[in-house]
Amino acid sequence: FHYEFNIRHLATVFQGLLMGRPEQINTGEKLAHMWLHESERVYGDRLVSPEDLKKYNDLAQGQARKIFSQFPVDKFYAKENADPLVFCHFCEDIEEHTYDQVQGVDKMLAVLENALEQYNESNAVMDLVLFEDAMKHIARISRIVLNEGGHALLVGVGGSGKQSLSRLAAFICHYVVIQIVISSTYSISDLKEDLKVMYTKAGLKEEGVMFLLTDSQITNERFLIYINDLLASGNIPDLFAVDEVDGICGAVGNRCKASGMEPTRGNCWDFYIGEIRKNLHVVLCFSPVGDDFRNRSRKFPALVNSTVIDWFQPWP
Repeated sequence: FHYEFNIRHLATVFQGLLMGRPEQINTGEKLAHMWLHESERVYGDRLVSPEDLKKYNDLAQGQARKIFSQFPVDKFYAKENADPLVFCHFCEDIEEHTYDQVQGVDKMLAVLENALEQYNESNAVMDLVLFEDAMKHIARISRIVLNEGGHALLVGVGGSGKQSLSRLAAFICHYVVIQIVISSTYSISDLKEDLKVMYTKAGLKEEGVMFLLTDSQITNERFLIYINDLLASGNIPDLFAVDEVDGICGAVGNRCKASGMEPTRGNCWDFYIGEIRKNLHVVLCFSPVGDDFRNRSRKFPALVNSTVIDWFQPWP
């Protein structure tokens, strides 16, 4: 049901290409590889079966041979010992977020093992096995949430590592992870208060925030009305009272003015929402089992339309 492709996806490919910098993407061959990679992230990661993915890879190879015939790409699609076609923000280390091509799995493993070690020193210990597919998922998640307005929809059966890999990706991006704590009394008003906390961190304190939400935490379908608005535009109509909006506009007035905008109430609010889109990123962890995922996606289209999907295939 989510095999719908439109101009938004094409724009996302170019948004990915624009993450590259001339210092790193300095040859025509590298640009061709980047185009292949970004196209696979947008189109290939949505596909639900190895058969569909193989069909996509065949098409991508065919286009690459036709358009970039001078640059061989077969090494990325070999049946055995294929070279990894991965661009990520942590090629050298997790401090400098430079988007570049990974030169080898061993290098990527060393960086991520070091990141996991640092994570475990300051957080509850995660005992992760960083095999190649897991590393690729971390690269995909960090790529999504480092984009302005970037939200991820991770689809896979329970226990496939969606939350753990997201936490490590957030650590690499220097984001704080926030999850709602569900109880028998958790209500819409509680969700709104939790969202206000995230908005304050992201919009006023300029902190990077990853809002990690699983399908089991959606105990009330009305939660998704707010999540849908957050994903679509960042502007949730009735989240703040009028006096709270006035306080926010006053707090961002100087920053709004410094950005070159007249600090009117409307401009200050638009500036604030822009900061939310820049700093607050939702990662949804859903299971494809049952009808909930399909039904929710139909009722709340931003769950699919305003996210980048990463479908977790069964581990090898």
